[in-house]
Amino acid sequence: MRHSIALVTGTTSGLGYAAARLLADGGWQEVIVTGRSLAKTKETAAQLADETKKRIFTPLELDLNRAASAKSAVAELVKRGRPIDFLLLNAGLVPTKKRLITAEGVEASQAPLIGHHELTVGLLNANLLSPEARIVITSAEPARGGVPMFKYTDLPAFAAKYYGGDQTAAAEALIRSGPNVRYSPNTAYADAKLMIAWWAAALARRLPSDMAVYAVSPGASNATNVARNAGPLLKYLMIPIVNLIPGMNQTPEVAASRYIQASEFGTDASGQFFASAKGKFSGPMELQREPHLHVRASQEAAWRAVVKVSGADLSHPASLSAVS
Repeated sequence: MRHSIALVTGTTSGLGYAAARLLADGGWQEVIVTGRSLAKTKETAAQLADETKKRIFTPLELDLNRAASAKSAVAELVKRGRPIDFLLLNAGLVPTKKRLITAEGVEASQAPLIGHHELTVGLLNANLLSPEARIVITSAEPARGGVPMFKYTDLPAFAAKYYGGDQTAAAEALIRSGPNVRYSPNTAYADAKLMIAWWAAALARRLPSDMAVYAVSPGASNATNVARNAGPLLKYLMIPIVNLIPGMNQTPEVAASRYIQASEFGTDASGQFFASAKGKFSGPMELQREPHLHVRASQEAAWRAVVKVSGADLSHPASLSAVS
């Protein structure tokens, strides 16, 4: 992978901001920084330039809750005509206590995946990822299971109970938080992060052979804006307590370094999910081998559901024969 142009979503604070700084330190020639407000994103680019003493940061407006914003961002990048080498899909959200549905009918913690899908598909269809590009998308430890208070939905069982075994319909219901979904913020969060891991696996089968995508948990790092919409119990009680427990909190720079590490992985690891060792939330990350992560039917159901919800699909998947 060339170290020329990187694009980082959710750059105005937290891990995205830290990742942009790390990329600058790593010698990248241009880092495209994004945020929902162009004015705020311009401020972020200027602040990063002042801190790093490097004039390599380009602001780009991108609101992942709006398909029109993703299309506008891709159109702007098409005008520039310079392929991206590293696409870091970092932005995310911890859901609220009460169910929150975006204007486009997507549960709030699932919305970043839909926006990231629209952006990624748009860039691929416009041939705006370089031949050996790397894509990293943020997942989290709850996707693998074994995290106290967080439990993901058993998709096959949910599909069998309500959708006649149709996992695509079941995945769409989770994305939209439909009528058969009993809402819990922690379950919604775990479902969103598991959907991301499945999406990455499905995307890997559709990429050109020299490109790669990885789902990565940055590990625990609470000095971010990810919990901005979380309920008071999580935001003002649980997170401050967790911050005091050794190994349960990392600086944004340490957490974001996992993204950079993953960007150097080879194509043999494409589509895999990397996170902390089971029972840990910091330290070295490793390949996650839990069986539910590797069920192709669930991976493809997640992809099809995201395509249906977003209305965006690849024009020419690299290997249709490899997709079941």
